Amino acid sequence: MLRTCRACGAQNRVPAKFLAVKGKCGSCKASLPPVDSPIDVDAGAFDELVAEAKVPVLVDFWANWCGPCKMAAPEVQKVAREKAGAALVLKVDTDRYPELAARYGVQGIPNFVVFRDGAKVFQQAGLVRSADMSKWLTPSKK
Repeated sequence: MLRTCRACGAQNRVPAKFLAVKGKCGSCKASLPPVDSPIDVDAGAFDELVAEAKVPVLVDFWANWCGPCKMAAPEVQKVAREKAGAALVLKVDTDRYPELAARYGVQGIPNFVVFRDGAKVFQQAGLVRSADMSKWLTPSKK
């Protein structure tokens, strides 16, 4: 995945497994913080990120015409910002990538799926607050 350095604007290729960790720009050596915003993905990027992520992954299945999806967007953004370094947040446009939605049985949107170590561990449809999404990404204590 390409990440733009905030200091010099250089494009840095960052493997999926390192998106949640702090790195350095290959050009200016400035800090590249963990991804702190939702990542719009296609099927290829989705599979790579879910399989290789070293942190939990929250996927927001949405569509541009969906009112509740638009209401959920700021909540999803908030989770991405608050969980930077501890989780990744992906967005899948169900109109552009219906095969991904079908793969996970998405029949209503917004629909949220959490993955850990490449496996689906949780799924819920409907509008949800960021606090609830954050709980899904926090490991349960045994």
